[in-house]
Amino acid sequence: MRFNTALLHGNFTSDAKTGATTTPIYQSSSFKHGTAEELENIFNGREPGFVYSRINNPSIEAFEKRIAYLEGGIGAVACASGMAAVTLSLLNILKSGDGIVSGCGIFGGTHSLFKCFEDYNITAAYTRDSRVASFEECVNEKTKAVFIETIGNPKLDVPDIKALGEMAHSHGIPLIVDNTVTTPYLVKPLSLGADIVLHSTSKYINGSGNSIGGIIVDGGKFKWDFNKYSSLNAYKQFGAFIYLAKLRKTLFKDFGACLSPFNAYLSSLGLETLAVRMDRLCSNAFKLAKSLQSISEVVSVNYPGLAENEYQALANEQFEGKFGAILTIRVGSKEKAFKVINSLKYASNLANIGDVRTLVIHPASTIYATNSMVEKEKMGVYEDLIRISVGLEDIEDLLEDFMQALIT
Repeated sequence: MRFNTALLHGNFTSDAKTGATTTPIYQSSSFKHGTAEELENIFNGREPGFVYSRINNPSIEAFEKRIAYLEGGIGAVACASGMAAVTLSLLNILKSGDGIVSGCGIFGGTHSLFKCFEDYNITAAYTRDSRVASFEECVNEKTKAVFIETIGNPKLDVPDIKALGEMAHSHGIPLIVDNTVTTPYLVKPLSLGADIVLHSTSKYINGSGNSIGGIIVDGGKFKWDFNKYSSLNAYKQFGAFIYLAKLRKTLFKDFGACLSPFNAYLSSLGLETLAVRMDRLCSNAFKLAKSLQSISEVVSVNYPGLAENEYQALANEQFEGKFGAILTIRVGSKEKAFKVINSLKYASNLANIGDVRTLVIHPASTIYATNSMVEKEKMGVYEDLIRISVGLEDIEDLLEDFMQALIT
């Protein structure tokens, strides 16, 4: 089954009772059962069923199955947000005293989360760059996970997923990959050796900026060392599903960071057009990046698809000829960056990516406002930098809009 067909039919059929071609919204907090024995069996995992929407729900389960199929995983857990997905994916295997090795170009919200982890004696070591050697030199006896983004946001660095998977596995550590920016249409990290994949489904999966959500997908192939990951011991009987079983039965259930049925419905609708949207978004981003290079008011353009970009060859191979829909430009000063943002007619100034509309933001004064200058620059954030999440508008209109905003 090819990708567009899989978006519509992969692990999904029409509603068995009504024939509805979209999953109904089961907007119910809990589910009635005929006997006490039946509910006992469901609670204790002896038979399938729905109990309480904080734990599981038919609308959410349908969405989870579709994403797991697209990513090539054995199962998925949908969360209230992308940040919830990052949090739960890691805390499911970490405990006090453990460490994470992280790419240096990760999203500011994730960087902030890792600072919060320090209060619980979980530390993150950040690499100097995207080279495998830089990751390996950060690994020590406390390291329990390697965390990367397929394309850093907004640094736009591209790590080698396959090589990093091999490195992590040589140390008995799982590779956890945030695939938000590229989606399974550009790359399926599990097929390259990643172990856990996650998304902020608020972005390209949803596509229209109308709901918040996140999801964690398990590849089911990592060989867990139960001495190193002792919290998994109680779930050995679940075999390949051990990671998902522990997640569902503990953190996910108890933290309460569940996706709402309505947001699952909206994201399921958006998912069906993912491929056609990503084709257009990537094409628009490449054309805009190329055109902005010719404008003297633009100091630099950063986009992995540009021929002179240091990640172009790897990105081309890893993402099968597409390079995502985010680019950044530097314009010389914060004042000029603000002027450009304020002059744009079609691009919305807001804190999101992955919408059908073009979005811009000044990261240094917003998402990264609390970071030090050293931290900002390590993550590719500068005072004159504008992040652009390219939308579906006609490219001619986007080019004209940026041209007038930059030159006037």
